[in-house]
Amino acid sequence: MSLPVSSVSLRSVVCLIDRFPALTDVNLEVSEGEVVLLSGGNGAGKTTLLRLIAGLVPAFSGEVIVLGKNLRINCRAHRDEVALVAHETGCYDELTVRENLYFFTRSRSQPTSVADDALDQLGLGRLADTLHGKLSAGQRRRLSIAKALAVSPRLLLLDEPHAGLDADGREILDEVLRDAAAKGRTVILASHEIDRSRALADREIELQSGKTLPVPAGETEPVKPVEA
Repeated sequence: MSLPVSSVSLRSVVCLIDRFPALTDVNLEVSEGEVVLLSGGNGAGKTTLLRLIAGLVPAFSGEVIVLGKNLRINCRAHRDEVALVAHETGCYDELTVRENLYFFTRSRSQPTSVADDALDQLGLGRLADTLHGKLSAGQRRRLSIAKALAVSPRLLLLDEPHAGLDADGREILDEVLRDAAAKGRTVILASHEIDRSRALADREIELQSGKTLPVPAGETEPVKPVEA
């Protein structure tokens, strides 16, 4: 039997934000195709950890290998293979939903057809010609997720992805994550919606005061198989 391929390998990682140790001792191994939930209270380090894996903040010390790239040497070496759904969309208010997605996909050398597929998957087709500045918080969250999908990432990172979504939006997001898992993509999400996220995840990692703590076996809900 072949060993699982590692998507993320972090060892003894320390990360400073304005000289404050936001991450103090992070050890994390995530295999390709896994869906991993990051849990923990406010200030535990979940957002910083996702930004570290995305290459947006540097590690002060430790080993950071993501998709086979050493981020201590080049923190953006994996740029075209990873997508982060953050609290801000990173979109332009003066552009429409479609224009924002097209702009982003072209910057990543992706065909615009991928953006169209993402629009449909997130139920944004009827809003395609609406200015970003006119969108509600929930619609912006959907666009942020569509933007991440539009680059066909090997690694999908999500920070509180259910926040701001209505019931329909949450169901759509859950289906998006199941679809990503079925396609063999690696997914790491941070969420306060523990029960909902546990139902989607293969396993859970708790963060506490900037340290990773594995959740004891049996405390997470069993993962339901994705139906073909």
